[in-house]
Amino acid sequence: MAYELTGKIKLIQEAKTFDSGFTKREMVVIVEDGRYPQEINLEFVQDKVSLLDNLQPGQEVTVTFDIRGREYNGRYFNNLQGWKITSPGAESVRDTSGPSSAPGDYSGGDFDDSDIPF
Repeated sequence: MAYELTGKIKLIQEAKTFDSGFTKREMVVIVEDGRYPQEINLEFVQDKVSLLDNLQPGQEVTVTFDIRGREYNGRYFNNLQGWKITSPGAESVRDTSGPSSAPGDYSGGDFDDSDIPF
């Protein structure tokens, strides 16, 4: 099931590649939520890492993501895993790894859970 959030980019981390070849990159988006804005961390993995290449802090974006959960050593973890980003005025940037996209639409192909190293 896909979810969406809209807000301003606060931070974009550098990509991290692990010994297994797994790559991820994280972005924090500030979402206005009443008196207390929320700083939401989203991760992008494998071929979706490149979706963040032409984005800048302060830019307004809508991120489409999935919620992923897993158990590790008796503890449970959730991640928000982004797979599509749209931004007003981002006409020249798009991901070409997936099906054709409209300008400003950064969606790409799917991945499966076997890409995740844990």
